[in-house]
Amino acid sequence: MAYYQQPHDVTSLPAWQALREHREQMNDFSMREAFASDPERFKRFSLSSCGLMLDYSKNLIDEKTLGLLVQLAEQSQLGESIQALFSGDLVNASEGRAALHTALRSPIGRSVKLNGVDLIPQVHRVLHQMTELVSRVHSGLWRGYSDKPITEVVNIGIGGSFLGPQLVSEALRPFTQRGVRCHYLANIDGSEFRELTARLDPETTLFIVSSKSFSTLETLKNALAARDWYLALGGPEAELHKHFIAVTSNQTAAIEFGIKAENIFPMWDWVGGRYSLWSAIGLPIALAIGISNFKELLAGAYAMDQHFTQAPLAENMPVLMALLGIWYGNFWGAKSQAILPYDHYLRNFTKHLQQLDMESNGKSVRQDGSPVDFSTGPVIWGGVGCNGQHAYHQLLHQGTELIPADFIVPVNSFSPLADHHQWLFANCLSQSQALMHGKTQAEAEAELRAKGLDEAEVQRLAPHKMVPGNRPSNILALNRIDPFGLGALVALYEHKVFVQSAIWGINAFDQWGVELGKELGQGVYQRLTGQLDTPASDASTQGLIQHFRERHRG
Repeated sequence: MAYYQQPHDVTSLPAWQALREHREQMNDFSMREAFASDPERFKRFSLSSCGLMLDYSKNLIDEKTLGLLVQLAEQSQLGESIQALFSGDLVNASEGRAALHTALRSPIGRSVKLNGVDLIPQVHRVLHQMTELVSRVHSGLWRGYSDKPITEVVNIGIGGSFLGPQLVSEALRPFTQRGVRCHYLANIDGSEFRELTARLDPETTLFIVSSKSFSTLETLKNALAARDWYLALGGPEAELHKHFIAVTSNQTAAIEFGIKAENIFPMWDWVGGRYSLWSAIGLPIALAIGISNFKELLAGAYAMDQHFTQAPLAENMPVLMALLGIWYGNFWGAKSQAILPYDHYLRNFTKHLQQLDMESNGKSVRQDGSPVDFSTGPVIWGGVGCNGQHAYHQLLHQGTELIPADFIVPVNSFSPLADHHQWLFANCLSQSQALMHGKTQAEAEAELRAKGLDEAEVQRLAPHKMVPGNRPSNILALNRIDPFGLGALVALYEHKVFVQSAIWGINAFDQWGVELGKELGQGVYQRLTGQLDTPASDASTQGLIQHFRERHRG
């Protein structure tokens, strides 16, 4: 029988009711005053694990808040849900699947069984297959049809087959191996394909087609376009296998495409796309940074797995971050969360988290199909820190919405330049401090008077310069963005998302909303191309189809 989280109504739990009452008591809570009255606040509301330091002291919480949130986790049977996840129970109830992405980073010698079969030997066989491929490419033994070594690798995939690998290979750019450059092709927009291939030589390019079904529309269309490009520029069809490999569960379709069986890497049903960068989907990562660094990435994620499964709830980094998200989303009315990495190489981190969080927890029914009557997943947005300070941080500081923020920053940079990194780190801390501290009306007036303005001008300008403050944020600090630390960081957010789903009673591992658009797209395409004469089911879609057909020059 498939396991699914008990369809508890989290809003009926005693801790939920207590948190509602406590929220009313926190109306006048001031973080500024809390810091002033408690010099130990940072020490009490921070912790370190797996090379990450989490400072959550600048949140709208006190000891009672934290205690009630932990009680909520306990009453939601979070411990049992975590055990079910790691034990291979079918936590994806709607699809009858386990979610064992954590097995992908488990070291040899451990055992993770699914239906009585130990998965770890399978995982390490594929890791060995990846090691062989990476070694052959980096050493120049893998050669194209003209006997030239491979210098360009193009990953063709979309969703989890693109966002996770792109994030990691970009984030670990300082670890890039010489001789091989990795590129990503996801969008079905022909402009992206033409822009990329204009810089490539078919004699030295290797394509990785990443699609579990080998039928994902965008991926298959781009793979076919890549094959046509290769053939049009003189690549022999008989040598196609030297320039295309696949990561898929549909070996037959990949072989029919022209890929040799030994160059096909498996995907498993128990790994969801947005959790798959640890698998052979991570091939472009391994090719970019080398297999030893890829294994360090796995080691960092495994360390976070160990922390997640072993640390008490009140000292558990993913659990605490998840509970804070619930506190703001369900009791303070926050609808979004800002992710603000202060590191150029982490510029794609927010995009990965958008899929990880919003595709996982963008649900409105529980595991048993009953509707929820509370907010679930927030809107995830943000971007590179200092850039945002001159754009949307204004909304964070003086806007009308409460938007919790996660600041992510390394203590050390791989690209030291004069005192730039000190300023970068200072900006990160000052933004978090400003969100918490704010500026009162009296402080704004005093500043203006100190500048010599007359009283009328002081009173006119002070309201505009007043900053409310008391706005929550976390700071996650790493020593540097290296493979181990990045692995731990990504796994931290994976577990945070799961904890929230478990407490809310929803399924973090399906995505039926994504499927609907794909299904409808078939009919729209057939009408656009004249293959189907019946009108669309609504006037808007039909009108736009007609607009396209009248004007398109295909």
